[in-house]
Amino acid sequence: MSPLFRRNTPAAPRDRLVTLVRKPGCHLCDDAQVVVEKVCGELGVPWEQKDITQDPELHDRYWEQIPVVLIDGSQHTFWRVNEDRLRKALGD
Repeated sequence: MSPLFRRNTPAAPRDRLVTLVRKPGCHLCDDAQVVVEKVCGELGVPWEQKDITQDPELHDRYWEQIPVVLIDGSQHTFWRVNEDRLRKALGD
Protein backbone atom coordinates (compact mmCIF):
# COMPACT_ATOMS: atom_id res chain seq x y z
CA MET A 1 0.00 0.00 0.00
CA SER A 2 1.44 3.35 -0.97
CA PRO A 3 1.96 6.08 1.69
CA LEU A 4 -0.32 8.37 -0.32
CA PHE A 5 -3.19 5.89 -0.09
CA ARG A 6 -2.71 5.45 3.64
CA ARG A 7 -2.69 9.20 4.23
CA ASN A 8 -6.10 9.56 2.55
CA THR A 9 -7.64 6.66 4.44
CA PRO A 10 -9.18 7.66 7.78
CA ALA A 11 -7.46 6.01 10.73
CA ALA A 12 -9.53 3.71 12.91
CA PRO A 13 -10.20 5.21 16.36
CA ARG A 14 -7.89 2.71 18.07
CA ASP A 15 -5.08 3.80 15.71
CA ARG A 16 -5.34 7.47 16.72
CA LEU A 17 -3.67 9.06 19.75
CA VAL A 18 -4.85 12.09 21.66
CA THR A 19 -2.31 13.82 23.89
CA LEU A 20 -3.29 16.31 26.57
CA VAL A 21 -0.42 18.63 27.44
CA ARG A 22 -1.07 20.04 30.90
CA LYS A 23 0.42 21.13 34.19
CA PRO A 24 -0.49 20.40 37.80
CA GLY A 25 -2.95 22.78 39.47
CA CYS A 26 -4.38 24.08 36.18
CA HIS A 27 -8.20 24.27 36.31
CA LEU A 28 -8.48 24.61 32.51
CA CYS A 29 -6.36 21.47 32.24
CA ASP A 30 -8.73 19.63 34.57
CA ASP A 31 -11.69 20.77 32.44
CA ALA A 32 -9.93 19.67 29.25
CA GLN A 33 -9.16 16.27 30.74
CA VAL A 34 -12.84 15.64 31.47
CA VAL A 35 -13.71 16.27 27.80
CA VAL A 36 -10.79 14.23 26.46
CA GLU A 37 -11.60 11.29 28.78
CA LYS A 38 -15.27 11.35 27.76
CA VAL A 39 -14.80 11.63 24.00
CA CYS A 40 -11.87 9.22 23.79
CA GLY A 41 -13.62 6.73 26.06
CA GLU A 42 -16.80 6.79 23.97
CA LEU A 43 -14.93 6.50 20.65
CA GLY A 44 -12.32 3.98 21.79
CA VAL A 45 -9.44 6.36 21.08
CA PRO A 46 -6.34 5.97 23.27
CA TRP A 47 -5.13 9.11 25.02
CA GLU A 48 -2.26 10.18 27.20
CA GLN A 49 -1.32 13.19 29.24
CA LYS A 50 2.03 14.90 29.44
CA ASP A 51 3.13 17.26 32.19
CA ILE A 52 4.57 20.44 30.69
CA THR A 53 6.67 21.00 33.84
CA GLN A 54 8.50 17.70 33.22
CA ASP A 55 9.34 18.22 29.54
CA PRO A 56 11.48 21.22 28.51
CA GLU A 57 10.56 20.90 24.83
CA LEU A 58 6.81 20.90 25.54
CA HIS A 59 7.31 23.75 28.01
CA ASP A 60 9.08 25.91 25.43
CA ARG A 61 6.56 25.14 22.72
CA TYR A 62 3.22 25.30 24.57
CA TRP A 63 3.70 27.18 27.87
CA GLU A 64 1.38 30.06 26.95
CA GLN A 65 -1.30 27.81 25.45
CA ILE A 66 -1.93 25.05 27.99
CA PRO A 67 -3.90 22.95 28.06
CA VAL A 68 -3.08 21.82 24.56
CA VAL A 69 -4.67 18.85 22.79
CA LEU A 70 -2.69 17.05 20.12
CA ILE A 71 -4.16 14.48 17.76
CA ASP A 72 -1.58 12.11 16.34
CA GLY A 73 1.12 14.63 17.31
CA SER A 74 -0.49 17.66 15.60
CA GLN A 75 -2.01 20.50 17.58
CA HIS A 76 -5.80 20.33 17.59
CA THR A 77 -6.71 23.03 20.11
CA PHE A 78 -5.63 24.89 23.23
CA TRP A 79 -7.14 26.53 26.33
CA ARG A 80 -10.68 25.18 25.97
CA VAL A 81 -11.60 21.82 24.45
CA ASN A 82 -14.87 21.67 22.53
CA GLU A 83 -16.40 18.20 22.75
CA ASP A 84 -18.13 18.34 19.35
CA ARG A 85 -15.03 19.65 17.58
CA LEU A 86 -12.86 16.91 19.14
CA ARG A 87 -15.36 14.25 18.09
CA LYS A 88 -15.41 15.56 14.54
CA ALA A 89 -11.60 15.64 14.37
CA LEU A 90 -11.51 12.02 15.51
CA GLY A 91 -13.89 11.00 12.77
CA ASP A 92 -17.19 10.57 14.61
